[in-house]
Amino acid sequence: MAVEQNVKSVRSNGDILATGRRKTSVARVRLRTGSGIIKVNGREFQAYFPSIKDQVLVSGVLEKLGKQSAVNIVIKVSGGGITGQAGACRLGIARALKSFAEDLAEPLRQGGFLTRDSRMKERKKYGLRGARRGTQFSKR
Repeated sequence: MAVEQNVKSVRSNGDILATGRRKTSVARVRLRTGSGIIKVNGREFQAYFPSIKDQVLVSGVLEKLGKQSAVNIVIKVSGGGITGQAGACRLGIARALKSFAEDLAEPLRQGGFLTRDSRMKERKKYGLRGARRGTQFSKR
């Protein structure tokens, strides 16, 4: 079993740890066999992500593979906004599931769940007011 840089297995209790990132958000995912409970920062994930769009983003990986009642997931997420955090959780869950069962790697890859969304905020450049906006020209 090849262990990636973002996935590591804890030998003592069989938990699988994985990291997901999106924009400036980082999600640390802990996956174990269980009954389908998902906790994000100590709260139920429906309470943490009140938007249906974000809930589908987080739980879509489990629903596509039919694993929503097979594993318990504990996520600690920080940085960024709610949508970025949901995307980071999605990638972390997919990476943990890949390590959990090697036969899930191909369906996860086909569904696009293992691809990191690399869009980041563009940095500010010197001489400009932002990343691309220049100063306003005054004729007089």
